[in-house]
Amino acid sequence: MNGDWLLRGRDGRLSVYLPVGDAVLCRAESGPGGPWQAARRVGGNQKLHPVLAVGQGVDGYAHLVAWRPTKPGESGLVHSTHFRPRLAALDWIPIGHPDKTGDRTGTPAVAVDAQGRAHVFVRNKGGGVSMLGQKEKGGWGPWRDLKGSDVQEEPAAVTGESGRVELYAAAPGRLLHWRQEEAGATPVLQEEIDAPVRPATLRALATSAQRTTLFYTDTSGDLCAWRPGNKPVTLLASAGPGPVSAVRCELDGHDCTLLAQRSASGRVAFAAYPTEQESAGAWWTESGPQLATDAEVSVAVDEEDEVVAATLSPTKGQLLLTRRKDEPGLALQAWQQV
Repeated sequence: MNGDWLLRGRDGRLSVYLPVGDAVLCRAESGPGGPWQAARRVGGNQKLHPVLAVGQGVDGYAHLVAWRPTKPGESGLVHSTHFRPRLAALDWIPIGHPDKTGDRTGTPAVAVDAQGRAHVFVRNKGGGVSMLGQKEKGGWGPWRDLKGSDVQEEPAAVTGESGRVELYAAAPGRLLHWRQEEAGATPVLQEEIDAPVRPATLRALATSAQRTTLFYTDTSGDLCAWRPGNKPVTLLASAGPGPVSAVRCELDGHDCTLLAQRSASGRVAFAAYPTEQESAGAWWTESGPQLATDAEVSVAVDEEDEVVAATLSPTKGQLLLTRRKDEPGLALQAWQQV
């Protein structure tokens, strides 16, 4: 999955999304902090490829993007909107292909601007990035080529506090950053820097009124943070091979960034530090049981703005959840299967 798949809806309920076989499943709380409902299929009965991108707007609506097979050797992208966790999501709607026809070109990413318009990004057959955006009055605009070359599999899309959409992508030895110069505009390639990036480790987060931060693992195994206009900073050694999940939260009265990652030992590792103050340092603390090798980790804040973390295994279908205890620091409750 690309993006944070543990979300808090506009009604305060948490939900999770999971690609299983040829479908996407959703589980949601019956009420804020309450028991969880059984998994439901999202978007009707269309058969999908096992890849999913998730984005969420300030309105709390979830936007889901996946690939579906169209005919032998070809695929197309589809989009669904989920307005509230307890409601059924809209049916999957075809949104086309960055090259008009062909098979899958890469893992998509999706971000939602301040007006609630989804922006879908995906690598094209030329190795650059293409984008498709929703129109303000409904429907979708044309596919646009954002350029770039040799872009790797999974870009990271994010919406800044300004409401404008940004995109990060990696290429061999490089990082690229696109940003909308004004609301509704096509994102423009703003900066390209030399950086040794491990593929499929990008995760972006809005960290201040004007800036977003990209987290990635470099080829030496260090977790790094990059804000365009500055040089990347090494934060700490990565806990495991995949991308981190990241959320801003308040810890003991301080604006902090919390990172979570499946560690090499198979447990969940957490690290927190004052937002945009990487020089303060961070360290990993492991929590919970050993997980299946395909388990993914996501962090969010609940209806009371308290930290909640989840792990999900596609093969086992097992959802584990923990919340922060009502005490100083980042003490967590015992992990529970839901």
